[in-house]
Amino acid sequence: MKIPLLLIAALPLAAGDFETFTDNALNYTQRNAACAALKGNRSPEVVMAFRGALDNAALQSCAAAGLRAAGASAELLSALQTDNDPGARAAAARELGTMQKAEFLPVLRAGAQDRDILVVTNAIEGLMRYEDHSSAPQLREVALLGGMQATLALDILIDWHDPAVIEIGRKLMDSQEPADQLIGIRAAGLAGDASDLPRLKALMKDDMQLNSGSRGFGLMPSISLARAARTAIENIEKRPS
Repeated sequence: MKIPLLLIAALPLAAGDFETFTDNALNYTQRNAACAALKGNRSPEVVMAFRGALDNAALQSCAAAGLRAAGASAELLSALQTDNDPGARAAAARELGTMQKAEFLPVLRAGAQDRDILVVTNAIEGLMRYEDHSSAPQLREVALLGGMQATLALDILIDWHDPAVIEIGRKLMDSQEPADQLIGIRAAGLAGDASDLPRLKALMKDDMQLNSGSRGFGLMPSISLARAARTAIENIEKRPS
């Protein structure tokens, strides 16, 4: 009797999950399925296999999740701090953030200044995963760095209604970098008050156009500092004093 293919797909994997996961001759669909079945296994052999798989782009996500489920934080920390593969560092950062432990905050903060943008974005995402907002001090530091990571960090702080948003925005408006000024203008428009109007009006006189390259986000339309400042002013003036 033949078993329908859909039923086969629904059946649990056999006992050879470890062998399947570590068999380089098998395809990545099979190996990822075996990886998922091993999630929660804390044996040294499985943890070692997960750590080794972090250097395989097709297995990184599942392997990092497996390490987290196994409580193997030492392996994840090692990957974020020392692995040559940006994908491995990025996956480790994401999972460390999910664990939400205070001792990981300095490591994730350092990851937010990694040389690879994928690691930077995942480290900031890791900081975002602290549900108690205990990562806010690290995000504030990242926001003051300017650049793309400042935008990402400030967006999180805005969502968290963090009181430091406006002070960060004011410092960025005083930057010499137009892209950072734009981030600061946005913060002022969302959280500023009448005291910010003189600075915004001064920026409104500057009709500089920021193209996508200056903002580090790929193909995006140009943005006028003057128009952004005008919008921020309108938002402040509409806000009850």
